[in-house]
Amino acid sequence: MPEGDTVWQTASRLHHALAGKVLTRSDLRVPRLATADLTGRTVLDVTPRGKHLLTRVEGGLTLHTHLRMDGSWKVYANGRRWGGGPGHQIRAILGNADSTAVGYRLPVLELLRTTDEHRVVGHLGPDLLGPDWDPDLALAHLLQDPARPLGEALLDQRNLAGIGNVYKSELCFLLGVTPWLPVGDLPAERAAQLPALAKRLLETNRDRPIRTTTGRRGQDLFVYGRAPRPCLRCHTSVRVADQGDGSRERPTYWCPTCQPGPAPAPSRTRRRHTD
Repeated sequence: MPEGDTVWQTASRLHHALAGKVLTRSDLRVPRLATADLTGRTVLDVTPRGKHLLTRVEGGLTLHTHLRMDGSWKVYANGRRWGGGPGHQIRAILGNADSTAVGYRLPVLELLRTTDEHRVVGHLGPDLLGPDWDPDLALAHLLQDPARPLGEALLDQRNLAGIGNVYKSELCFLLGVTPWLPVGDLPAERAAQLPALAKRLLETNRDRPIRTTTGRRGQDLFVYGRAPRPCLRCHTSVRVADQGDGSRERPTYWCPTCQPGPAPAPSRTRRRHTD
């Protein structure tokens, strides 16, 4: 699933291509929106909210999309060949006199009144890249279930919005704890650092084509995707295991030396990187 910085970049590209321009083409390829037509309306803005995209158009309407695991938006200058995937994967087309935005494999595509946006994003916690960012509230949300593993709490968008599997693993490494540590056992000093650290990572990467948490060229991430290669700090083999509540298991990376603490059950540990 895309991280908050990826969604922010997507929103920026869409806003640059569409905002302030009249739609000359509108094609929403899901059954419930088959008769919806936005042509003739001006796009007002494209706003990211956590991992959600809100494309607001004239007349009080918002096109809500979510990329989840495989979705993407591509922008093409008119006359250019589309290359984001086969035609049957296209779910949305928004075009104007200059360019066309094409949504591929979008699992969430719905049209709603702009005044009803709270129905789809009102449950989200403070947005790490949004104007509503509140570090104290985000930390309070994380700590409200002290028995919950830190990795799971970080992925819960109701606590704070924008962290995905990459930043979950990298944040836990930078904090020096395993993702299975109960949130309530996180030392107070490190807990206080967490919101600012998370925000700094996403802000640093929101304008970068290649995400980095290390500042090292050619070694972009400390642990994510690195199993079973050596840790960049201590050279212990990075490990990977599934983490989740049973309904959604995700590969989680950690260094057992740099991140002391609870480890997953052996049945959840992956022998090799398969993500």
